[in-house]
Amino acid sequence: MTPSRRLRDIAKRFPDQIAFRDKRYGIWNEVTYGEFWEQVQYVSCALNHFGISKTDKVAIHSENRPEWLIADIGIQAIGGISVGLYPTNPPAEVKYLLSHSESKILFAEDQEQVDKALEIIEDIPNISKIVYFEEKGLFRYESEKLMRWDEFLKIGKKEYENNKDFVNFCIDDIKSEDVALMIYTSGTTGPPKASMLSHGNMEWTASIIPDLSFTPNISNPEYLSYLPLCHVFGRLVDEIIAINSIGTINFAESIDTVQRDLAEIQPSIFPAVPRILERMHAGTLVRMKDASKLKQLLFKVASFFGDITATRRLNDPNDLIAKITNFIAQVLAFRSLRKKLGLLNVDNAVSGAAPIAPEILRFFMSLGVPIYEGYGMTENSAVATGNTPDKVKLGTVGTAQPGVEIKLADDGEILVRHPGVFLGYYKNQEATNEVLDEDGWLYTGDVGEFDGEFLKIVDRKKDIIITSGGKNVSPSELENNIKTSPFIKEAIVIGDDRKFLSALIGIEFDIVSNWALRKNIPHTTYRNLSENEEVQNLIWEEIKKSNEYTSSLPIRKFRMLTKELDHEDGDLTATQKAKRNVIMEKFSDLIEDMYK
Repeated sequence: MTPSRRLRDIAKRFPDQIAFRDKRYGIWNEVTYGEFWEQVQYVSCALNHFGISKTDKVAIHSENRPEWLIADIGIQAIGGISVGLYPTNPPAEVKYLLSHSESKILFAEDQEQVDKALEIIEDIPNISKIVYFEEKGLFRYESEKLMRWDEFLKIGKKEYENNKDFVNFCIDDIKSEDVALMIYTSGTTGPPKASMLSHGNMEWTASIIPDLSFTPNISNPEYLSYLPLCHVFGRLVDEIIAINSIGTINFAESIDTVQRDLAEIQPSIFPAVPRILERMHAGTLVRMKDASKLKQLLFKVASFFGDITATRRLNDPNDLIAKITNFIAQVLAFRSLRKKLGLLNVDNAVSGAAPIAPEILRFFMSLGVPIYEGYGMTENSAVATGNTPDKVKLGTVGTAQPGVEIKLADDGEILVRHPGVFLGYYKNQEATNEVLDEDGWLYTGDVGEFDGEFLKIVDRKKDIIITSGGKNVSPSELENNIKTSPFIKEAIVIGDDRKFLSALIGIEFDIVSNWALRKNIPHTTYRNLSENEEVQNLIWEEIKKSNEYTSSLPIRKFRMLTKELDHEDGDLTATQKAKRNVIMEKFSDLIEDMYK
């Protein structure tokens, strides 16, 4: 079922089941599935009141919160097309996305997002209404296009009372081929493209939930919503899997409180992106260095047994000795550590959206929290391959998910085909023809290879480095190895048409700052710390360690980035992926200095 149909069904059968918990001012507020469905109908009716009809686009510009999902499903329920924007999108990107999508109404979270829209409002005449969720700071704003969320719902409620069957009629009229979502890709090399996902795509994805690699035997699970809902991975987990499994979605108070909220909620399912796992890994190692001698000893001994557990479980998930060593490790240190990390009750965990170093996954496996790497992308509804408890191989993205066909082109490009593959790019038939062939195969742009039945991602096709000596190098493998260091946040490997490989390095400021304080190294700013000679020696030692584990050429030189990479400066995409070409151009002087 699509999210709107499934929600309608749950609201009828289990109206008192908790759908959301939303933390505001330190207090958790609950919303039932009955209330969720009621507000979705009010949104649909209000949208209809303001002229939104089937195929019209409506945008949402907000952090994750209940209103995001309520608005999103309200848009879909009447056949509208939902367009998600990242909260970090600066005004110029907001202008492009709203203009390109031809959105007619914008749901904005707060003053920050409203200000962005008002700054470019003259350039987006298609926007007729801006409905904001939070009114703080907006009391004195005067614009006929502005409307409070509660006012919007009040209009919707009145319209609903006049025709209680309207939304049901609209939902029943939706066809599988109708577009439901437009999700903009991150745009590492150019303007973002709008991937069109249909109601049929979501229906198929929902139908395979019981058989997906990371959703076995789930029933009434607890989720923490922190993956951006405008990203396909966040939509897959919160809107399709959570709702179809009648789960409870807990919304983090803010992106800065995710770790604290995790520890408080202790979710049963934990979808993660590499950056979150890398920070957990780095934070754990640093805290252990500051811990008492006893805690350090207990952690060291627990890690010894945990490593045995991981090694044996990789060969046999039901290994008896692994169960014994895991029990010892949990008693010594890991149970309390998992509780602090918010992973005590995790039954299923998956890493996706970007490559991750096998060492990070092995670390969590040793803690007793197996995290299975999967592979998908916006254009295939985030469903392609995945490791499973019974079939896992670190360094690969697993085997094909149920109903998914995978093959490699002659040049190694990964091709995917299944009913969840998107309809194409909005207003860009040329780009659509480049990735979709007449037989329905999606050309992913990723180069891969098979390790037995397991698929291994080599790199993005456009990112593979060819040195002046003709050696092909996957920069992501090297970068992920380097980023296993708790001191390193960013790594960009250079070497295309060069004699050797080098790297631009960005430090993990808080952790390096902590290290510097313990070494009595004075510093005030990111640049000041990065340029310190002792810090540079520390980073070089970390790079040399990573060189020992590479199957490729080693990194021979490096330079430190003198500023943190930032989305608003154009260094990162909205999904926090480094824009390689932009960074190489911006820091070309540092690169050339390494090759003098």
